[in-house]
Amino acid sequence: MRAVVQRVRHARVLVESRGEEAHPTADDHRAEGAERSVRVTGEIGPGFCVLLSVGPGDTDATADRLAGRVARLRICSDPAGRMNLDLHQTGGEVLVVSQFTLHADASGGHRPSFLGAAPPDLARHLYERFGATLAELGLTVAYGEFGAMMQVELVNDGPVTLVLTSGEGPWAADAG
Repeated sequence: MRAVVQRVRHARVLVESRGEEAHPTADDHRAEGAERSVRVTGEIGPGFCVLLSVGPGDTDATADRLAGRVARLRICSDPAGRMNLDLHQTGGEVLVVSQFTLHADASGGHRPSFLGAAPPDLARHLYERFGATLAELGLTVAYGEFGAMMQVELVNDGPVTLVLTSGEGPWAADAG
């Protein structure tokens, strides 16, 4: 799993739909006079916006470990202005947004390959598991819409942005 964690003052996800179709195609966006509506699928105040991508080898245990790591990140400011507090201590919320493009491989040229991302059924399950684990840890969780074209609006606080992975190395979520 890969997660981009952004400390935010507020964030929300908007999904545009046309008529009854939940996921318009590129051609639909160009249609004249098409009736469109925009709805907010998730919205938070101060906390973290987490862009989450699932890999094919990820498991429930991977999702649980990464959620625990995010919940315990001490990147919120204390009264002295130091990054020393976690979301529990500040009452912060989490907005979880699925983003398979974090598993893109652009090393072969200008058009990225997304073969490193998990198949949709596994990705949806682990995306939902990740959010449910955060909620079980006592956090308020809001969501984007899995598989939808979304617009993510946020005000990055700091800016503070971290990249966590479930793989090996110093940035790995499994590392402690």
